[in-house]
Amino acid sequence: MDKLREVPDFCIRHQTILGYSMVSLLTATSEHIFFSMVFKCPCNYENMLYGSVFLIVPAFILFLLGYMVNARTWRLLTASCPLEKGDSCSLCRTCAHYCLMLLPVTARALVAPLTWIAVALLRASFYECVASGNGLIKNLMCRDKGQECPKLLVKIPCNKTLSEKISSDFLSLQAQSQLIGWLLIASIMTVALIATCVSHCYSPVSYLQLEFWKIYSKKEQELFQIKAKEHATRLAERNINCFFEATDPEPFQTPSNEDWQKISYLYTFNSQEQYYSMIHKYVNTNRGNSDKFGEGGQNFPILGFVDEASASESEF
Repeated sequence: MDKLREVPDFCIRHQTILGYSMVSLLTATSEHIFFSMVFKCPCNYENMLYGSVFLIVPAFILFLLGYMVNARTWRLLTASCPLEKGDSCSLCRTCAHYCLMLLPVTARALVAPLTWIAVALLRASFYECVASGNGLIKNLMCRDKGQECPKLLVKIPCNKTLSEKISSDFLSLQAQSQLIGWLLIASIMTVALIATCVSHCYSPVSYLQLEFWKIYSKKEQELFQIKAKEHATRLAERNINCFFEATDPEPFQTPSNEDWQKISYLYTFNSQEQYYSMIHKYVNTNRGNSDKFGEGGQNFPILGFVDEASASESEF
C-alpha cells in the first residue's frame, strides 16, 4: 500500500516530464497509424512533393495544436489588444514582451512536431520518398551511372532491392534517414538539457522555496476553482430565483471588472517582495490599490508555472 501511495507523489513531482513523454508517445503512435493507413509513395517524379507534404504538414498542424491547447497562450492574448490607439513604440514594446513570454509556449508546442519528424526519419519511408525525388540526391547518387539511374531512384520506395544497385558508393536512403533522425533526437535532448540547466541556474529562489512555490500555486488554484464554482452557483441561483419569483435582487458582492483584470496580469517576480501569485499580491496590496501593485519585476522562465497553472485551472 505504501508503494501505491508513492505513485501519485511521483507523478506530481515529474508531471512535466511525464506530460512530454505522453505527448511523444501519442505522436509516435499516431505517426504509425497514419503511415500504415494513409501514406503510399507514388514512386514517380512527384515523390518529393508528396513525401514533403506528409512529413512537414502534419508536424505543422501539431505545432499549431500545441499553441491552441496551451492555456498560457490564451492568458497572454485575452484582452491584450487595446481598443484605443497607442503610439508605435508602445505597441512594439508590447509585441516584444509577448514574443518573449511566448518562448516557453513555443518550446512546448515543438514537442509533438519534432517527435513526428524524428519518428518519421527513423522509419525512413517518408525520407525515402522525398529524397528519391530530390534533384541534389539524384546528382550525387546517379553520377556516372547512366540515364536509367534517375528513373530507378524514384522507384526505390516501392522496390527496396533497387537501393542496393544504386547506393553502392553512398549511404542508402534508409540509412541517411535514420542517421538524420538520431542526430535530430540527440540535438533536441542536448538543447533541452542546456535550457533546463540555464533556467534553474538563473532561478531567483532556492530549490526548496521553488518546490514550496509550486505546491502553493497548485493549492491556490484548487481552492480558486472550488470558491469560483460556489460563488457562481450562488449568483446564478439568486438571479434565477428573482426571475421566476419576480422579486428584486438582494445585494451580492462579486469582484469587479477591475479586480478580475488585476489578478489576470502576468506574474512578474520582484526580489523586494515575496508574493507567490497575482492573487497573493492583490490581497497584500490593499486589494491592488497600493502603488506597489503596479510595480513590475522580471518574469523568469523558471517561474512560468505560476501563470501556466493559473491559466490551465481556469479553463473549466
